[in-house]
Amino acid sequence: MNRSRIVLVAMALAALMATQHHARAEDYPTRSVTILVPFAPGGGTDLLARSYAEILQKKYGKTFIIENRPGGGTTLAATATSNAKPDGYTLMQGTSGTMAMNPTIFKHINYEPLKTLVPVSLVAGVPFVLTVNPALPVHSVADLVALAKKRDAEGKPLTYGSGGVGAFHHLCAALFSSLTGIKMTHVPYRGSAPATLALISGQVDVLFVDLGPMLPQIRAGKARALGITSDRVFPTAPDIKPLAQVGLPSWPNSVAWQMLLAPGGTPKPILEKLNKDVNAAVHSPEMNTPLEKLGMIGLGDQSLEQLDGYVKSEAVRWGKVIKDANLAGTQ
Repeated sequence: MNRSRIVLVAMALAALMATQHHARAEDYPTRSVTILVPFAPGGGTDLLARSYAEILQKKYGKTFIIENRPGGGTTLAATATSNAKPDGYTLMQGTSGTMAMNPTIFKHINYEPLKTLVPVSLVAGVPFVLTVNPALPVHSVADLVALAKKRDAEGKPLTYGSGGVGAFHHLCAALFSSLTGIKMTHVPYRGSAPATLALISGQVDVLFVDLGPMLPQIRAGKARALGITSDRVFPTAPDIKPLAQVGLPSWPNSVAWQMLLAPGGTPKPILEKLNKDVNAAVHSPEMNTPLEKLGMIGLGDQSLEQLDGYVKSEAVRWGKVIKDANLAGTQ
């Protein structure tokens, strides 16, 4: 076979493979899809995944199965997803912890963000709210900073709760302390619920916590809100302003984000199809109520290429916070 014929055959094979590749993406999915959720049923991440999975199920006419795989700070589900066949039929509802924080916090993880685990869609952001116990004589960020410095000088530092060492609550408080130059004592709990109870009962003075679940406590006067961590107000709480607007202009937009993920090596046409359809689902009217109830801000506005850059920048940003707080490699 002469050289020109070899080239023609190679080109024909490449074209055939490309056609088959795109056909698979156009036909996707041909069977049920499983989304691994790294937390127990009933939590915000679980309910979010179920909400948009229902929309995708109607669109594709195929079943979307939610499989809860909690444990290891989302690393168990992340590892399982990384090891799954990269065909678009095993996905994961990941978090900012999964992709941007775990690589620095953990001494070792069995997956690699952007390589064995890749972004599909930035689904939603969870704004956190800076709250204080209402018995504290604090009504603004400036009040809190002044009281924290006074109490620290007296040898009786303020205490702040969190949902665990290295959790988003903890990192927000660490960032706040760094930006304001204050010192507070960390008191970790096993999740947001016990940390919230600790604030309300006065066991801790300060708490960064998910806005959605905390809002009823704020409205009931059991907690006082000083500001939210996002760069925009939440629709049901327009009176709670971003921290950057209420005394801490250096505060960056900070939300605990939720991101649909796939195993590394999943064909790009399938990733692009999912990206487009999940983004559309997030902005559909059916998602308005679930997002509002969950206290989340719908995102779904970035391409695959933009998602890679976003994850890289978030990993750098939170990696620095983790290192500055001496939390690197602590788990």
